[in-house]
Amino acid sequence: GDLDQVKGVVRLGVFVASEPDFNGQPLIANGASDLMVEIFGEDGQHVRAAVGSIALPLGASVEVEMILELRS
Repeated sequence: GDLDQVKGVVRLGVFVASEPDFNGQPLIANGASDLMVEIFGEDGQHVRAAVGSIALPLGASVEVEMILELRS
């Protein structure tokens, strides 16, 4: 498929590998949110969760999950 199949962004979940006293996860997640709006315009508006984690799979710094609505 291609991006023309995407009707809208429903939800982003952003997981940030961080130390227990770090609380800037939402600021990091803003980058992913801003990119969705830049790509999809108003259809890129979404709800979001930003979560800190001691470690992520494969040593990743950030993991982003998306729920997208597709055109039928």
